[in-house]
Amino acid sequence: MSIHFNADEIFEMAEQIERNGAKFYRKAAESAEESGLRQTLLDLAAMEDEHEKTFASMRADLSAEQRAPVTFDPEGQATVYLRAMADGYVFDVRAVPSELLTGDETLTDVLHTAIGLEKDSIIFYLGIKEMVPEKLGKGKIEQIIKEEMGHITGLSNKLASLS
Repeated sequence: MSIHFNADEIFEMAEQIERNGAKFYRKAAESAEESGLRQTLLDLAAMEDEHEKTFASMRADLSAEQRAPVTFDPEGQATVYLRAMADGYVFDVRAVPSELLTGDETLTDVLHTAIGLEKDSIIFYLGIKEMVPEKLGKGKIEQIIKEEMGHITGLSNKLASLS
């Protein structure tokens, strides 16, 4: 049995991943002792907030067919499954930020971590794109991937400016 999603479901996941990222960075900022690091973490959280809005806007532009349920799901289990995937894959909301960021990192370290997380999200979307039939918006998933690639470019530019 193969599992299929529509673009609407994937955009819902993308929005959740961005919310998780913002929550992660804010929580990590609480434990950061150095003010520059704290501000960078808060800036990253704000960036994730903007990404969520971008994905919500892209989701609003989907056609009725790209929003149509793929499977009969009267109890909403698909939504629960998607949220669990989003919550545990890229930004694990159960993880303690101090496990990745101790507060002793430099701005360079934080940016490298952020770039790594963005790369993880791209890998996630590349894999899940194969679960979206063309008629249900597979091409729209490319927009998410391009947006995430743009995030890496922005973070890389910040990193380069520190050199």
